[in-house]
Amino acid sequence: MRTVGTVVRGIRTPIIKEGDDLAEIVVNSLLRSSENEKFQFHNRDVVAITEAVVGISEGNYATVDQIALDVKNKFGVDHIGIVFPTPLSRNRFSLLLKGFARGCKELTILLSYPADEVGNHLFDEDELENNDIDPYSDILEEDAYNKLFGHLVHPFTGINYVDFFKELVEAEGCKVNFVFANHASVILNYTKNVIVANIHNRVRTKKELIKNGAEKVIGMDEILTSSVNGSGYNSKYGLLGSNKSTEERVKLFPEHGQELVEKIQKILKEKTGKEIEVMVYGDGAFKDPVGMIWELADPVVSPAHTVGLNGTPNELKLKFISDNKLANLHGEELIEAMKKEIRLKDKDLKGKMETEGTTPRRITDLLGSLCDLTSGSGDKGTPIVLVQGYFDNYATED
Repeated sequence: MRTVGTVVRGIRTPIIKEGDDLAEIVVNSLLRSSENEKFQFHNRDVVAITEAVVGISEGNYATVDQIALDVKNKFGVDHIGIVFPTPLSRNRFSLLLKGFARGCKELTILLSYPADEVGNHLFDEDELENNDIDPYSDILEEDAYNKLFGHLVHPFTGINYVDFFKELVEAEGCKVNFVFANHASVILNYTKNVIVANIHNRVRTKKELIKNGAEKVIGMDEILTSSVNGSGYNSKYGLLGSNKSTEERVKLFPEHGQELVEKIQKILKEKTGKEIEVMVYGDGAFKDPVGMIWELADPVVSPAHTVGLNGTPNELKLKFISDNKLANLHGEELIEAMKKEIRLKDKDLKGKMETEGTTPRRITDLLGSLCDLTSGSGDKGTPIVLVQGYFDNYATED
């Protein structure tokens, strides 16, 4: 019986720069690691590449000026509203806001409170009860907010995001005011032209605004969907998934990831003889129990992957089978009976009691979370992750 299941390896690479042949770097790094660490490749191994280096190698960048120009072209008005910017982040949102400010003369920013869509808090939720505020109905103007919460800073970053964003916008010569509410339509009391800046609920937010009389509603997923003055772009997600590169440039979510994963899969087949799955991954879909932040600030976990990674797991809950159907068995007899249960399981276990307690998430989301935790976001230097044995089970012998 095999004694090891899933194995995850962070694969170190050279520092990847714009214009590099990423497919060649990925394959060569994997082959070199295999030789150095003495491991073999297998069918259904998974090679995952972080979206950051995919976007970098593509040269998929845009400047603040290019963002501003697209905003001007799409709105053509002086006063624009921004609804529910997500995440409240210097890395993710500050340069986009800078571009929006440069593209008009006045911004009204509607912030949800006490936290944004993915759990970044403006202030601790207990402050609502302490100040007798109902977040479902109460609308706070900027002066009222500052009086109650203006002295508070984010516990991790030490930043007061309202002050930070205000200074950033005013530095662009743009007037700005803030409103705090949890209904998107509140923005229409100030302007009918709105940028929808949340990620996962953006479709619902757009519908609410249009239903309540907005004149022009454009999501961040609709800005820079094509090149503007030579900029990079993302045809599906626009500015979503972007992050800061320099003080005047952002890196966009990769545009050509699907071509990349299919190319890498083909080369690995030629080099190893194995059918290896390949995916691009961004933020993992998990929540920090201390900071209360849901880490998925990208529009999806995996913007590109080979077809073998479609679907969800089809797994039995070993504990359930052992405690019920095989309750009277022990030792080798139990092991062999459990293997038989696995080999004979239905191809679609959805809704069956035998799966109760398993994780009904997409395979790419599960793998993306695993890979994001492996590679980290700092200086590990492993933008490639090799996952082996992920599709094995207790009955797999070789």
